[in-house]
Amino acid sequence: MTNATAVPVAGPGPAASGPVADADERTRDRVLAAVLEHGPVSAAELGDMLGFTPAAVRRHLDHLSRAGVIEVKRLAKPGTGAGRPARRYVLSSQGQSSLGNDYLDIAALALQQLQKVAGPDAVRAFAEERFADMERRYAPEIEQAGPDIRDRATALAAALTRDNFVASAASIEAKAPLPAALSSVQLCQGHCPIQQLAARFPVFCDVETEVFSRLVGVDVRRLSTLARGGHVCTTHIPTGRLPAKPATVPAAAPASLDEVINHQQERP
Repeated sequence: MTNATAVPVAGPGPAASGPVADADERTRDRVLAAVLEHGPVSAAELGDMLGFTPAAVRRHLDHLSRAGVIEVKRLAKPGTGAGRPARRYVLSSQGQSSLGNDYLDIAALALQQLQKVAGPDAVRAFAEERFADMERRYAPEIEQAGPDIRDRATALAAALTRDNFVASAASIEAKAPLPAALSSVQLCQGHCPIQQLAARFPVFCDVETEVFSRLVGVDVRRLSTLARGGHVCTTHIPTGRLPAKPATVPAAAPASLDEVINHQQERP
């Protein structure tokens, strides 16, 4: 299990109490944490992970669905032909919001005003300053993982999880007739602490992707983000390339926020 924050879930109708209700609530927290970490995930997979019977896990999934914190995604299994898509569970927007927004509404208003006064370059400078701290903190342990890109991606996922991004790294090996160069790691983040902010200012996602690329040492590509409606943030990290070079950690952000604002104000 991860260190994911438990989301209080209130079911419809009168609140129950007593040992049975408490046990059910703890079990639902475990189910919800598993959906957060592994989603999109099926009921059968959750049962295997948590040691529940199919009937028990579906009962808790139904409760969480009624509470609005998870939702069903119908996804076709990779490599299969036409057929009925499988039911997979992911956190809903309400479930993501329940994890806390850290004054994001106030931050969004402040950034809107900053953009109005100093232009979009000032917002990007703010995002770069924010993620420069992440890069400085993560770089030493990712360097310690060595030159292998898979190991670096795994180290990055562990660092992100400590910061409540609930991340995982899954290797995908290209099999013949596909060339080995197409092998990759899919880095997934089940939670984004600034999701609402990034939805209004996508530059936060762009800058984060650039940081990931420098840390693992190869060009990476964002496949989906929570901020743009995805059920997870997914970053494609190619592994069938040359070993990663040491990440260059900036001593400071490329341009301070004050410098950008002054530059904007000096424009005729």
